[in-house]
Amino acid sequence: MESNTTDPRDRILKTARDLIRRFGGAKTNVVDIAQAMGLSHSAIYRHFRSKAEIFDALAALTMAEEAALAETFVKADAPAAERLAALVLTLHRSKRVKLADDPEMHALYRRIVEERPDLISDYARRMTGLLRLLLADGVARGEFGTMDLDAAAGAVRDAFTVFVHPAHVEAATKAGLDQEAGLQTLMGLVVAGLVAGSTQIGAVQTEHPEE
Repeated sequence: MESNTTDPRDRILKTARDLIRRFGGAKTNVVDIAQAMGLSHSAIYRHFRSKAEIFDALAALTMAEEAALAETFVKADAPAAERLAALVLTLHRSKRVKLADDPEMHALYRRIVEERPDLISDYARRMTGLLRLLLADGVARGEFGTMDLDAAAGAVRDAFTVFVHPAHVEAATKAGLDQEAGLQTLMGLVVAGLVAGSTQIGAVQTEHPEE
């Protein structure tokens, strides 16, 4: 029996995740979750207003876990370029593992990503902030050149999004594409740019010849 001191919301989310893994998100509802927990569905509604809110919370939990994972690389004591490469590669591999080993949760996460842009915006802001800290540390250590850190962090985030977005990872996997090889190549290019540095990152202007 689970401890009564366990957070009820955590227990609901754990039960919902177990059911989704067994039956899929489409076949999992509030009544199923309540029955699996030995509760009435009204008890679930004290903590979540709907099935959709439960599923959103599961996606938000996954995003929080990914951000926490990324933070471990930001705080590690190693060359900034190595930490950046390890961070992105680890996130990419985790998405591939989820797709292969936990397909129902991957499908749920992918759907929520598409339907809740507000959750994605919050996630992107948090991850961009972590990237900024990592880049700033690289500059402070003399590993990276000077740059507009806000612009650079956003650019790095955008460069690697295709390798961690669940839809892109799924599409590449189904097509038999080796994303990891492309990721390694892109990482080399990005790090080379960071090492060179530029006070103009984020402020590059296109010159037009005079008429």
